[in-house]
Amino acid sequence: MTALQRYLATLRGQPADFLPRVPILMQFAAEHIGSNYGAFASDWRVLVEANLRCRDDFGFDQVSAISDPYREVQGFGGVIRYEADHAPTCPQTVLRDIHDLAPLRADPDPYACERMLDRLLAVRAFKERVGGECSILGWVEGPAAEAADLRGVQDFLMDLMDDGEACRQLMALCTRTAIRFATAQLAEGADTIGVGDAICSQMPPELYRSLVWPFQKELCDAIRAQGGLVKLHICGNITHLLPHIGELGVDILDIDHMVEPRSARQAVGPKVAIAGRVDPVADVLHGTPEGIRRAVASSYEAIGNPHLVMAGCEIPPGTPPANLRALCEPVRACPAAP
Repeated sequence: MTALQRYLATLRGQPADFLPRVPILMQFAAEHIGSNYGAFASDWRVLVEANLRCRDDFGFDQVSAISDPYREVQGFGGVIRYEADHAPTCPQTVLRDIHDLAPLRADPDPYACERMLDRLLAVRAFKERVGGECSILGWVEGPAAEAADLRGVQDFLMDLMDDGEACRQLMALCTRTAIRFATAQLAEGADTIGVGDAICSQMPPELYRSLVWPFQKELCDAIRAQGGLVKLHICGNITHLLPHIGELGVDILDIDHMVEPRSARQAVGPKVAIAGRVDPVADVLHGTPEGIRRAVASSYEAIGNPHLVMAGCEIPPGTPPANLRALCEPVRACPAAP
């Protein structure tokens, strides 16, 4: 099977030769080709070359346009700073007042905004070079994550408690932009859109359901309506949110190593693919190849089918190459997995 056939068969509940390997690679990939994080995040050529070289060297089934959370922020008017060994930053808060959205560039056009266009060019290049061979993952920020990027994490969390209606207006704007950006990435060749909404792990279930969940649902439905697959990525412990996440209708749910796997499977049901749970630091960065093999086997046993192999978040820089190779070793898909 090709990597793309393996990936799609798994998501469709069809037989596959072995489990798809879908590690998240950013700074590690940049440094693997002798570059740096700043170049990886600012130049689609570096991002594409790093992904493709790592695919050749480690053997996995998906290339990715993910780099950092500030693509849409720049589209809204934020000024981004690049650093060689650190993720890009936005030193100045874009939105100082939750009640005044005027400082934001309204409905940014992905093809007219520098950093959003850069991601589209990466997806286009992936399509030209490996389209039809392996999965291509696009990426957008979820409604809460993008609102927090624009407002500042601490201020947005306070806003959620103080003025839910103002937060809804901001997240509605973020959701419209995410849909537009996702649609453009699908048109350029992505088959899957990752939705990153890490801040949600810090919310109580009632707040998440009432304020954030409706916008996540709108975004997921819009991506699927365009023919794309949806991958939800919320770093941290989301066990308390699982009953609500299970109602979003995603195709893939990433889970971090502290999430109870059987609870995740029960929440999303038997058809949603679950990825992750291998600890990116303890298992991948500081572990051994044999320990990683055990961690992958343990995750698969606990999660069951359909399952995708990855660490709970990105592969950390400094990971020994032998450890990433161990994570990406073929694991036979077992029809009898729980």
